[in-house]
Amino acid sequence: MALVVLCGLSVLTSACLSDSSGSDSGGVVELAGEVLVDGLNGPTQLIVAEDGSWWVAQLAGGENDAQGQVLRLDPDNAAADPVVMLDGLDKPTGIALFADELWVMERDRLSRGPIGGLVDGTDRVVVADDLPNNGRSQGTLTPDGDRLLYNTSGRLQGDGTPTPGSGALWAVTVEEATGVADIEPVADGFKHAYAHLRTSDGTLYTTEMSDGRFDGQPAADELVAVTPGVDHGWPQCVGDNRAVAEYTEANGGCPDAPRSTAVFPPGATPTSVAPIPGRPNMLAVALWNTGEVVVVETAGDSTGYVVVYEGAERPQHLVSDGDRLLLTDHSAGTIISLTP
Repeated sequence: MALVVLCGLSVLTSACLSDSSGSDSGGVVELAGEVLVDGLNGPTQLIVAEDGSWWVAQLAGGENDAQGQVLRLDPDNAAADPVVMLDGLDKPTGIALFADELWVMERDRLSRGPIGGLVDGTDRVVVADDLPNNGRSQGTLTPDGDRLLYNTSGRLQGDGTPTPGSGALWAVTVEEATGVADIEPVADGFKHAYAHLRTSDGTLYTTEMSDGRFDGQPAADELVAVTPGVDHGWPQCVGDNRAVAEYTEANGGCPDAPRSTAVFPPGATPTSVAPIPGRPNMLAVALWNTGEVVVVETAGDSTGYVVVYEGAERPQHLVSDGDRLLLTDHSAGTIISLTP
């Protein structure tokens, strides 16, 4: 991977990156943060609709209180109270406007319904229920052309193999004639493929939270380029293909899993990945537990990264919006603009 040089980190946590990737994205990137919206309660995923409005999911209470909401905000009047579109959700971590409907990922179910539907959600349809998970949550929702991506977090059975249907990335398509939702697997072998992104060159990336201990050692978190139909290693391999002895006998050894694009410290908790505006070889990743937004350069084979923003308590979700990035801060209840 080409060298990314950090320079000029100020007390305002802005930074600049020198891009020596050889692409036409050269020059300097500077990211500075500005709070645009406050007063939210545990915001998770943020999306920008085609009409420019912002939609954000939030817990609106304790993690297990089942008081979650989906809000609609007017970016031209950020001080106005948001409109509650859905209420009473169980830990909503993902939302998407897809196939002319509002889709929501909760603790263990994926649902769809009218964009302007009933706030109590009684007009919604459950697409997938009782989804296997690791006891914490699922992840974000990502439109990908004519399909919608979601993940199921990984849980192990007593013999050391994943619970069927867990630890995988999935794609939903909707039949235009019937409206029936079809679900197909994309890839598996993930502990928690929380956030996903299709870049302009066609590569599909996912973050991977490999929380837990393997052979008595914590596992690094990752950013991974997804190879469809391939087992990406967990639990036989963690981090950048570190073989896990305690699972190799049950699973037949460490598979030839794809290498990591970037490796983060154990427990960093990468909850989002987004493109850097105007920099095709650079991706921004939010690290929830370390309180950092970092940049990964995707050209080459280094697994390093550079910290470019530390102004959020719990950076949750990044989304591109024109020439800036928008970031939700889960703890502070804010939406932050990161601008070059």
